[in-house]
Amino acid sequence: MSDPSVFQFLGFGPGFWLVAALAVFITGVSKSGFAGGVGVVAVPLMSLFVDPRQAAAIMLPLLICMDFFSVRIWYGKQDKRQLKLLFPATVIGVLIGYLLFDWLDANVIRVMVGLLAILFALWGLSQIKVAGETRAGHKGWGRFCGVLTGFTSFVAHAGGPPLSLYMLPLRLPRETYLATVVILMTGVNLVKLVPYAALGQLKTDNLAAALVLMPLAFVGVKLGVKLQARINDKLFYRLIYTALILIGIKLLYDAF
Repeated sequence: MSDPSVFQFLGFGPGFWLVAALAVFITGVSKSGFAGGVGVVAVPLMSLFVDPRQAAAIMLPLLICMDFFSVRIWYGKQDKRQLKLLFPATVIGVLIGYLLFDWLDANVIRVMVGLLAILFALWGLSQIKVAGETRAGHKGWGRFCGVLTGFTSFVAHAGGPPLSLYMLPLRLPRETYLATVVILMTGVNLVKLVPYAALGQLKTDNLAAALVLMPLAFVGVKLGVKLQARINDKLFYRLIYTALILIGIKLLYDAF
């Protein structure tokens, strides 16, 4: 889906640049300060103007940049046991996404991303954080969510929703939770570089667009670290989840 505007920069119209800037900024804030959950908004937003696969390709270098800054902040506070459980499963999920890539055309991905966005947003709006002791997660459920995380992350950088389904009930301390998610998704994004390159997704125009948006990634990460200790989490999530529902509906409309 292309931007019909006459003005183009690097082959993209102003509508794309506006939503892409917003998506990158929100993702940066989310990754460094809110465990990346609402970063799922990036590909659905950008998919309003470009093919979801191209949106994902543009976002990957940006995500790795965000990961670099976020890991520097949170490294050392992660739960190593959860990483050992989840990471191998996420790699399997990435492999499944790679093998199914040719079958997943643009409209199929729009439907998947749209439904995922809506369901995750509704799930997120229904959650009430309850303080309590840290729980031990079921390993089988953790591996299943890990595979889903890898697959949805490969398809649309939307690994946050299935990962949250496993991680949030563990009731880990906030810093431990943030660090574990940040480091896990850093590993997943680095793994994704290989299949993305093999599929020809890291093209010059996509990399150029990512480079232009890179400063916003840096600003978003820095702001996210500052906001995570000050902002009202419920208000932040409520606004993003509501926007995500509207975006998901628009993607489903475009697909059909």
